[in-house]
Amino acid sequence: MARSGRTGKKAASAAGKTLRAKSASKTAKRAAASDLAQVGNRKVTGKKAASAAGKTLRAKSASKTAKRAAASDLAQAKRSKRR
Repeated sequence: MARSGRTGKKAASAAGKTLRAKSASKTAKRAAASDLAQVGNRKVTGKKAASAAGKTLRAKSASKTAKRAAASDLAQAKRSKRR
């Protein structure tokens, strides 16, 4: 699957559900908000939002929709060059 650099409909829906969820953590909501900010443009995920998305993906208590939004956010993050 090719990377378009934009948040898709399913990921945007998951991000919206995560933001509305009372049980979602602060980091999950931060990642979801970053994901929604990228709908319709080609912005990249910043370091803080990428960190929040990674924490959300690793959290056992995070919901499936929160993880879907976080994964979309990480897919749009700038790749770091490791040497």
